[in-house]
Amino acid sequence: MSFFGVFGSDKENDQIELYLKEGAVIIDVRTVAEFDSGHVSGSENIVLDTIPDNIASIKAMNKKVIACCKSGGRSGQAMDFLKASGVDCINGGPWQNVDKFVK
Repeated sequence: MSFFGVFGSDKENDQIELYLKEGAVIIDVRTVAEFDSGHVSGSENIVLDTIPDNIASIKAMNKKVIACCKSGGRSGQAMDFLKASGVDCINGGPWQNVDKFVK
């Protein structure tokens, strides 16, 4: 996520759009309370700390993943873990950044 990237860079935004066109699932890794206060329509809430316990179900989705959170930090951690586990994943950064591409 770029320094000025509250809304992401053009490259990151292009990746988000491409992944969405390819049917990616959006995983919001914030807490349940944060997710309940606002989230991308249709996104899945899998709290960061539970990603390792949910890796089998994430892989079973058989889709690319866009991880998002509040600022991009937690979703970056999730992306690193998911990639290391063989999941095609990008960091969407703040959920609002991903939300602007969801129709």
